[in-house]
Amino acid sequence: MAPFALLCPSRMMFGRGTRAAAAPAICALGKRVVLVSSRSVGWRAELAAALLAGGAEVRHVHPEGEPSLPQLLAALDDLADFRAEAVVGLGGGSALDLGKALAALLPATGNLLRHFEIVGEGAPLATAPLPFIAIPTTAGTGAEATKNAVIAIPEHRRKVSLRDDRMMAMLAIVDPALTDACPRMITLASGLDAVTQVIEPYLSSRANPLTDALCREAIVSGLGALVTLMDREDPGARDALSKTSLFGGIALANAGLGAVHGLAGVLGGVSTAPHGTICGRLLPGVLRANRQEMHRLGRDMVRFDEVAVWIASALGSTPEEAFNTLEARINAWGLPRLGAFGVTPDRFAACAEAAQSSSSMKSNPVALSTGQLVAILAEAELHEGQVSFSTHAVK
Repeated sequence: MAPFALLCPSRMMFGRGTRAAAAPAICALGKRVVLVSSRSVGWRAELAAALLAGGAEVRHVHPEGEPSLPQLLAALDDLADFRAEAVVGLGGGSALDLGKALAALLPATGNLLRHFEIVGEGAPLATAPLPFIAIPTTAGTGAEATKNAVIAIPEHRRKVSLRDDRMMAMLAIVDPALTDACPRMITLASGLDAVTQVIEPYLSSRANPLTDALCREAIVSGLGALVTLMDREDPGARDALSKTSLFGGIALANAGLGAVHGLAGVLGGVSTAPHGTICGRLLPGVLRANRQEMHRLGRDMVRFDEVAVWIASALGSTPEEAFNTLEARINAWGLPRLGAFGVTPDRFAACAEAAQSSSSMKSNPVALSTGQLVAILAEAELHEGQVSFSTHAVK
């Protein structure tokens, strides 16, 4: 058996009510706290008050949209005189990524851009990050359990990662109650991201027995939870989707992702499409293209067969039609097309070419050509009922 390892947050707390332990745990890590959270997060004021009661001094950072390099640099400048000791990310993936990047770069000096992948050197951090505490309020990105922060670089029209093993959260508190009553379309987009992030690591060329164990359970439970939440509010389904997100974060941090995220990093940089929407729209087509290419090359299809069975089980389909059924269900749920966000056919070739350099593409189970990636993008824009594929029969 090949060697394997597992990198995850130093401490994880999961379950309803776990947020009550947040303030004491944060104060134990530092008394000068940067709280990164949008103004719309309802629990923000309560957490800030609890931190102040615990003797902490709190400086607020309010993200606007998905994190960008100008936003990050402005926050670093604002916090230069604060002498922060800990950074808390409270919110969705944007708040967590911005918080993680601040924790990494507040102690750093010199040219910060060199630490970024693709647009920089991907150089490791010279100074250890500040303790980072992640408290997600959506179930999707798994950013509470990843070692990277995704930041948009407008000058390059790309979303790229700042990555270092030491950026893993010191503490991740996942209280599914914070996701209750999340708006339906945010639940759909973020939930599809969560599901993608347990499917891609399971099919990844870097999969290992520990990530496999997390993904096997989460694929079925995550899809089942999403089916329920598209119909009605349900605390048990919120719990299951939050667990899927957490497991996906751990899995992708250790086993990597694939072509869905390889394309998503580029598309997110050239459009206004939310990350989860991109992932949901691309997932069925990437699954079909990967399976067809694996079959053409005579590669082992066992994992694709398993994923097809699990999707079919969650959606009431047959394994042979699982990937098409997934796309039909996504259409029925009303996920927007990427064209609505400016991803137009004239951009497909350039986006596909740029995606080839993505770190996520390196762990895709099979190499896909630029032409195949263009075809995936084109298929994602077809209307329901226009998709017709010859697929490998699943046992």
